[in-house]
Amino acid sequence: MRVKTSAAVALLGGILLSGQALAQLDSTEQAMIDWIDANADASIELLEQTVNIGSGTMNHDGVREVGRVMRAELDELGLETEWIELPPEANRAGHLVGKLDGHRGKKLLLIGHLDTVFEADDNFQAFRREGNTAIGPGVEDMKSGNVVIVYALKALQAAGALDGMQVIVFYTGDEEKAGRPLSVSRKDLIESGKWADVALGFESGHREDGQDWATIARRSSSDWKLEVTGRQAHSSQVFSEDVGAGAIFEAARILNAFYEQVRGEQFLTFNAGAILGGTTVDYDSENNRGSAFGKTNVVPNTVTVHGGIRTISPEQLARAQEAMLTVVTSNLPHTEATLTFTEGYPPMAPTEGNMRLQAMLSEISEALGRGPMPAMDPLKRGAADISFVAPHTDSLAGMGGFGAGGHTPNESFEIDSMPIAIKRAAILMYRLSNQ
Repeated sequence: MRVKTSAAVALLGGILLSGQALAQLDSTEQAMIDWIDANADASIELLEQTVNIGSGTMNHDGVREVGRVMRAELDELGLETEWIELPPEANRAGHLVGKLDGHRGKKLLLIGHLDTVFEADDNFQAFRREGNTAIGPGVEDMKSGNVVIVYALKALQAAGALDGMQVIVFYTGDEEKAGRPLSVSRKDLIESGKWADVALGFESGHREDGQDWATIARRSSSDWKLEVTGRQAHSSQVFSEDVGAGAIFEAARILNAFYEQVRGEQFLTFNAGAILGGTTVDYDSENNRGSAFGKTNVVPNTVTVHGGIRTISPEQLARAQEAMLTVVTSNLPHTEATLTFTEGYPPMAPTEGNMRLQAMLSEISEALGRGPMPAMDPLKRGAADISFVAPHTDSLAGMGGFGAGGHTPNESFEIDSMPIAIKRAAILMYRLSNQ
């Protein structure tokens, strides 16, 4: 039985590598560590190669090109690879999948994504290195994590431990802006999750105040749209019996009520990301941009608000949606409002199985001299593809290295964290494959 519990949030200090810690590593694990250290530069070269290929979600050619590079790496490892095309109506590049049909240990699903938020017209397109820092589009989210997957498998192969393992590597091509409907764009990923005993997500890890943290829970992410109408009239008549409050005042009332009446439950957040109001509104929700026209002497007749909501469970999402809908129904005079919700990323709830994986990873981290890895607060993690498989299998996310500035022109990655992440992943996969 998978039992939900709150993620632990406790700060633990690091420890130095000790003789006892070294004793926790067997000869195969030590061989993997030695190989990873010897090939650290090569892993960064692969990172640079893929970062220099622009692969914003809607840059389908770029996504496919990154896929070709990663597919070659998986082919060399002996995985059976496939490019999954999505239907034309999804308007996405597709996914890369690699399979290793073994017979031993846990069935492992390793999850990454090929796309970034930086589209072809963005000025942020190239990899550069400044000392220990790599800077570039997707360097943290999540081309570094994609490299961790490949090099963990390479380390296992070099140590003679890959043969016989049961592995699916699943690189989605549209994590940053998933194709719709999700039942189509995530169908194959979900099926892989149903096959797996363990899913590992390789988006960046989290380090704070010298402490490395494990991710056993992530919140959901979905959108909402508020559309408000009112009576257009001369502004001298606003609030009159015949004209009423206008659309903008009604939208302001609703948003303020969301803040005062719906806000407050642990792990629940919602954000109004864009608002347009006036006498004409043109909003493109696919590209998150639009325009509005209004005059100070005209009572506005239309408002559009586009927002997001994040929750720790489907039950929490349902409660929040019901409360928001209640707010929307009590309209100011001569106004109407509708609130619609779109499908989104489900939550990755904390479970007993996830905590067992965290305990294993923490033990490995201690053996490597990094100290324990407690479970981090899910408020500090965004949604990710692993959430689609979390209801079906034990899951652990944040298996990548450390970076900062994701989704910004300052996105960066700590180069010396790459071998750390590869070692943790390789040893965890090795131990799971022997259970």
